[in-house]
Amino acid sequence: MSIRYGDVLADLRQAYDGGAAERDTHDKEPWKVAERAAFADRLHAEQRRTLLELGAGTGQDSRHFMDAGFEVVAVDLSPEMVARCRAKGVDARVADFLDLGLPDASVDAVYALNCLLHVPDTDLPAVLDNIRRVLVPGGLFFLGVWGGLHHEGVLVADRHEPQRFFAWRTDDALLAFARTSFEVEDFHTVAVGEYTFQSLTLRRPW
Repeated sequence: MSIRYGDVLADLRQAYDGGAAERDTHDKEPWKVAERAAFADRLHAEQRRTLLELGAGTGQDSRHFMDAGFEVVAVDLSPEMVARCRAKGVDARVADFLDLGLPDASVDAVYALNCLLHVPDTDLPAVLDNIRRVLVPGGLFFLGVWGGLHHEGVLVADRHEPQRFFAWRTDDALLAFARTSFEVEDFHTVAVGEYTFQSLTLRRPW
């Protein structure tokens, strides 16, 4: 039987609530800083102003985008993460990817770093359609995830409690999902030790 997004939400929320304090101490790795900066540069070049961060965690990236001049709304599944976003002055709300609580065509850009890998393949098309819905026509979407191979299930080596569900996808599979809702502006990978990070910049068609 296929795993559905609704089946994994409770465990994800509990895991991230419990890990919020420790996560807030992490420094941003240089390659993540570079990915974020490249997307911000693209947004500035197109004079974009409003940004939604999905799976915002403790709000470090949202705060950075705010300091760079963007109007930011952040959502996260975890109330503890949202509280830490708000403590940084971020307009943050508890929400999941299928119920973002935002109107159609309400933001210029969406930023999602290492969060959509918690969405099973079964529900990824619906999640991508929902992200497309809140973007203005021509709006930009940064999608960054770990992947490069196919795996879907609870990570047995996960240090979080409860252990989290992950869906890793091959490059071809991820691009095929993305193209159902978006135009691909850029795709590249970053080798991080033995792991592969997949970076996509997508555009909602006009």
